[in-house]
Order: sequence, then structure tokens, then C-alpha cells
Amino acid sequence: MKVLHVITGLHNGGAEAALFRLCMAEHTHSHAVVSLSDEGKYGPLLREAGVPLTCLSMPKGRLSLGGLAAFRRVLSAHPPDIVQCWMYHANLVGGVLSRLAGIRLVVWGMHNSGLDPLVAPLATRTADRACALISRVVPTQIVSCSQQASRRHISAGYSASNWTIIPNGYDLAVFEPDERARSRLRRAWSIEEGQFVIGSVARWHPDKDHRNLAAALAKLSARAEFPFKCILAGPGISPENTDLAGLLDRYGVRDKVMLLGPSDGVAALMSAFDIHVLASRREAFPNVVAEAMACGTPCVATDVGDIGMIVGNTGCVVPSQDPDALSRAITNMALENRDSPSWETRQQACRNRVASDFSVERMARAYSALWERLSAKG
Repeated sequence: MKVLHVITGLHNGGAEAALFRLCMAEHTHSHAVVSLSDEGKYGPLLREAGVPLTCLSMPKGRLSLGGLAAFRRVLSAHPPDIVQCWMYHANLVGGVLSRLAGIRLVVWGMHNSGLDPLVAPLATRTADRACALISRVVPTQIVSCSQQASRRHISAGYSASNWTIIPNGYDLAVFEPDERARSRLRRAWSIEEGQFVIGSVARWHPDKDHRNLAAALAKLSARAEFPFKCILAGPGISPENTDLAGLLDRYGVRDKVMLLGPSDGVAALMSAFDIHVLASRREAFPNVVAEAMACGTPCVATDVGDIGMIVGNTGCVVPSQDPDALSRAITNMALENRDSPSWETRQQACRNRVASDFSVERMARAYSALWERLSAKG
């Protein structure tokens, strides 16, 4: 079966990573990819792996006649058996044009927990509303990586009858404990003996709630017996971000925090952290939580999206926008970290949970089974 994936773009994001891993792990069917915009991070990797890629070069949040015509040519030249769309703009454009081209099997992909109207761009909110209106007629099925994301979209007006939940999957050969990386990075960061390393990989965005994290760190810094350093990484997480620098200054923790910016070496970072913290107020199925766990790094995270289900009893899940609870959970983890046998058991439990429930092989089998089921039903 020929599967054509249509995605808004291929930059460094959760849906983009899931698409790439799926194409690498699912070998039963043939795959091709159309990006509405450019190659981003994953385009060259897909080409290197031999996955056909077409980039439509449409401006962000806008359509172009040239891009739409190019997509129609792809559908005509190599008609797919199924079109798998990823994210709002691709769901709308890829779904509608595929249906108009006579393709019966169209699957949408939802990879966030819904939009914050105060933050989301107008173009994205418009695409979301249009998708809700046509969700009963265009997609044969809607795949969500998150139970909560599906519920939020249904409550926002999407069809309630055609959803499938497929959690993201992770390659445990890529995300694994790496002692050499841990030692190298901790030396580079000048981590002192006995210093607890708190890491957080999250882009600069209101949903990630860095204010919540900064407030929790301020409470931790008041404890002299608890030396720590916090490593922040992600797009927009740099000293040049004056809003972030001002936030850290307001809470008096700038000297406790190192800002790394975006990183392609997430697995190495996770291995170097003692714990990974995600302080978000809104999530669906955050990759960084499962990636940290796959590397044997326990997580402290807020109870949003499917985080509670991902973490289970391997880490600590606390209410969102509650820095007191967040700081207490981090403190409890730091105290347990001093008990080597207990900590090693927790680390192994983290990796075992990802291996059993969130492997890339499991995700690939679930998508393959869905496509085959839809094809058999006609």
C-alpha cells in the first residue's frame, strides 16, 4: 500500500519527529512525504533514507496557487492508496485536495491538545475551525497521539465518531543511557560534586510555562543544603531572549540556570540530567517526557495532556501552575537521588515503561494496522 504523508512543515517538533520515526520504522508499506512549506530539519534525513519528499514552499500560514498545483501534480503522478495528514493546515489542505482528487482514504493527525485563542495565530485558528466543520466528511479516521487531545477537539466541535489513539513511539537504540555523554556534558557545564542537575527541554512559548519553573527554582534556591544547576534547552532558550532573562532575574535564579538554545543532541542532554522537568500548562503527548524516560532519566511534570499516563509511577506528576508543588516534587527526587539503589530502580523503571508501552515499533504496528483496516473496509 502506498502511503502519502502530508505535513505542515518538517522543522523540529513533536509531530515532525513522529512522522520521521514512523517512516523509518514502518516497512510494510511504501512512504512518501509532502511538506506544505520547506525541508526543515527532517527533510534531508528523509531524503537520505530514500523517502520521496516534495516541498511545496508555501508561506507560513498561507496558501499559494503554485503550491496547490504542485500538490495536485503529486496526487496525479503517484496516486496514493491512503493519505496520512499531520497537523491542522495539512489536515485541511491535504484532506480536501485528496478528496477532490478521488482518494477515498484520508486520515488526519492531531498532535496538540487544542489551541489557546490568546496565543495561537489567526491562520492556525482558522484552519482548526474549518477542520472541525468538515471533520465528519473529509477524514475517514482521525488519529490523535493523546486521549486528552481527542476529548478537547471533540468538545470544540470535531466529529466524535472516527477517532483512533496512537501514542508516539521512540527508538530505544537512539534514546538510551549514555554515561560518556553524561560525563562530557557535566564537565562542560562545570557541574560540581554533589550538585543536582535539573534539565528542561522546551521551546520558549506560553504553553511551556517557564514562569512556573522559574518560581519553583526560586523556592529551591532558598535551601542552602540543596545545591543545583538547571539546564534549559530548546528554540528561543538563549541569553539573547530578553524576556526569559528578565524572568530569571525577577525570580533571582539567573545564576542557577544555563541556557543552551536548540539542540539536536537531546538524547545526550537527557543522559546528563539527573531529572527532567516539564512545567507546562498545556500539552498533548510531549515527546521530551518519554525521551527522558527512555534515557533512564526520571521526570517531574505537570498533570496536563497525557503526561500522567506516560509517567505512571516512574516519576512525579503535579498540578499545573503550582510552583510550590513543583518545587516539592523536585526536592523529593533530589533526596531520593542520594539513595543509589532506589534511584537505579527508578531509572530502570522509566526505561522499561517506554520499552513496553511507547516503542517506535509499537507505534508503527498501530499505524499499519489502522491503514490496513481502513483499506479492507473500503
